[in-house]
Amino acid sequence: MIKELPDAEERKSTKCGNLKDHANLLFKQVYETKNLRGRSNDAVSTACLYMACRQEGVPRTFKATEYHMNAYILAYLFDFSRDLEVCAVSRVSKKEIGKVFKKILKILETNVQSVTVEDFMSRFCGNLNLNIAVQRVANVVARRALNLNLVAGRSPVSVAAAAIYMAACALGYQKEKREIGEVAGCAEATITCAYRAMHARASELFPEDVRLSIRPLPL
Repeated sequence: MIKELPDAEERKSTKCGNLKDHANLLFKQVYETKNLRGRSNDAVSTACLYMACRQEGVPRTFKATEYHMNAYILAYLFDFSRDLEVCAVSRVSKKEIGKVFKKILKILETNVQSVTVEDFMSRFCGNLNLNIAVQRVANVVARRALNLNLVAGRSPVSVAAAAIYMAACALGYQKEKREIGEVAGCAEATITCAYRAMHARASELFPEDVRLSIRPLPL
């Protein structure tokens, strides 16, 4: 008899459990090396969770990890240590998480797969209530901007956010850069810089089937 497929809540719980176990293992490995003495447990635990998300194929931005750590994971994340109190929300800065994350990579002599624009596009568009058509166009815009070297040196998050803004404007959806920035976890000014770098060659970025019907883009 075929086992009944788990429902959405069960799948969500399983994913949280996998992330919890993975982050727990990373923290334990780092803790035992004693190479991060002086760093707050909150910073190390947040960096471990960020790394676990990357390695489990559900990447999150530093900002998302900083402010939206899942309560289920946090409640049980490091239960092997009686002395460690895990807060429901990390108060560690994005900069500090990044520093600790890089140190952990060196300590464990490991790496993580590079994050791409596509890793964030679906989640960002979903959280912004933008449909699959906008997501498809935004993916093409971002990919072509990268191929044309228009956004060299910019993070995948800022490129994704700028591409979403450009696609939404072109297809007639009212989305402010501020709103997109809140979802993406990056500053409005950062989105503006990436958007302006792409704007001059916008006609080359859109898919052929929408290129002739797009609305004028704001500067």
